[in-house]
Amino acid sequence: MRAFDNDIQLIKYEVIKEVVKLSINGTLKKEGKNLFKVLVPGPKAKTRCCIHKERAIIGDRINLVMGGDKKNENVIEVINSACDECPIQRFTVTEGCRGCIAHKCIQACPVGAIQSINRRSYIDPNKCIECGKCKTACPYNAISDVMRPCRRACNANALSFDEDKKAVINNDKCIQCGACVYQCPFGAIMDKSSVVDVVNLLIKSKDNEKKHVYAVVAPAIASQFTYAKIGQVVAGIKQMGFYDVIEVALGADMVVQNETKEFIETIEELKTMTSSCCPAFVSYIKKNYPELGKHVSSTVSPMIAISRLIKNTDPLAKVVFIGPCTAKKMEIKQADIKGITDYVLTFEELEAMIDAYEIDLEVCEELPLNNASYYGRIFARSGGLTEAVKHLVDTSDTTLEFKPISCDGLIECDKALKLLKFNRSNGNFIEGMACSGGCIGGATSLHHTPKDKNEITKYGKLALEENVIERIKVIKVEKVDMHRGKDFMTK
Repeated sequence: MRAFDNDIQLIKYEVIKEVVKLSINGTLKKEGKNLFKVLVPGPKAKTRCCIHKERAIIGDRINLVMGGDKKNENVIEVINSACDECPIQRFTVTEGCRGCIAHKCIQACPVGAIQSINRRSYIDPNKCIECGKCKTACPYNAISDVMRPCRRACNANALSFDEDKKAVINNDKCIQCGACVYQCPFGAIMDKSSVVDVVNLLIKSKDNEKKHVYAVVAPAIASQFTYAKIGQVVAGIKQMGFYDVIEVALGADMVVQNETKEFIETIEELKTMTSSCCPAFVSYIKKNYPELGKHVSSTVSPMIAISRLIKNTDPLAKVVFIGPCTAKKMEIKQADIKGITDYVLTFEELEAMIDAYEIDLEVCEELPLNNASYYGRIFARSGGLTEAVKHLVDTSDTTLEFKPISCDGLIECDKALKLLKFNRSNGNFIEGMACSGGCIGGATSLHHTPKDKNEITKYGKLALEENVIERIKVIKVEKVDMHRGKDFMTK
């Protein structure tokens, strides 16, 4: 049995694995309708109040694994059937209430939801709008805040609740970071999957005559499949039918070279430049600080850079990105880069696919992974990009001072962007990572542990080249366009 952070990941894994099995056998259309009964055989429910509810939720999960609601452009969706177990009354008066005469909580409530009963304050949940003013006003701190985990996790403020107390995602604010996906204790929020499309693509390309399906693997993988070696994971991916497996870290080498060049050439005019590697960070700027768009590097992400290199080299190429990031699923849909990377799979999905194909990684013979530099590989952790840019600035002939600000998580990103907005930034380069810890903290990582950062550093040190420039000389990058469209920040 695979080790996951929690049982929700295990349930998700089982659903994906079974859908992939049916896709491999070509029986998904015929047998998929009754798959919920296979996954929840009964007669008793394991995780819900009754077998009917549990099967309904599994059915909704199956639908998301098969692509979800086509009318909803977002890649993150709420499973309404699963979203009903959290406390619906956020603010509650505790035993700490002293029944004071001042009644500051009552005075603070803008909707009259609080009254005094037997000298104790009482909050009417039907009137409460969860503004929190009562909690702030209480001199005894006697009002507790039981914020839902999904809302607490969403630092983009994209989550609210409807009249039935179901979670609702505001697509205009959502940056697809996946924090709600990982933090919901009932797994009621989930990312859509492309596993069926990828399996079908692999089937069609079996003879490798009309299509070459490349897997481009994020460097964060070094912290994930701890029960096998990287070379064995590469072998397992190829056994599924992929034509080749390539490091996204090679794209990171290309990105850091271009982004450093861009920094040196534009920083005197811009004063401060931000990174553009994390799609959730870039989306957050678009939606919350559009006036800062000119400060965002126009360099593409490592995923797009390596995909462009592959397609420039091989006209038969189809590219599937594999990583820990749900925001990547949205990134590939953006107008100026759509079609460059064809599909995105997560580490959760990769684990399920490997087992659906009945591949035992631990007995696979190790295969080499295209070698990136040390600096390209450490992009996976927070601060890695900053180290890489500093490395190139220090070895260049520029006299510019490099003053970086490395933001670990969306809260730190927001603070840095606020300062930049009001021309109070203390740095001239902002590295933004929406997930705490960087890519290794991505929502769809198999696990999230303090050791993951060290694993990435160890993986980086295994690189044959430390110097980015030396590594770049080995690969053909002359014809690769490293820039986004001029209006990518406004679309």
